[in-house]
Amino acid sequence: MAAPSIEQVQRPDHDEVVDPDRPWVAVVWNDPINLMSYVTWVFQKLFGYDHEKAKRLMLDVHHKGRAAVTSGSREQVEADVQRLHGAGLWATLQQD
Repeated sequence: MAAPSIEQVQRPDHDEVVDPDRPWVAVVWNDPINLMSYVTWVFQKLFGYDHEKAKRLMLDVHHKGRAAVTSGSREQVEADVQRLHGAGLWATLQQD
């Protein structure tokens, strides 16, 4: 029976620090495919936003190239991003 050997493990060069107190946000990016009226409708349908808020977010996407449309826990925002993908929108999540 062989004796156990000790193996030295390299430490990573950087530490990935995730601050649990900072919320995550779902970011919708501008694309050349979806109509502005459709994007507005998706925001209303998926998140229950009134027409004015949905339109304001859509205009941010259109003019600024992106808009943060929801925020919360990582799990919640991941689910929102998946729903946005299901509606055909380009979305990512990031920590705010």
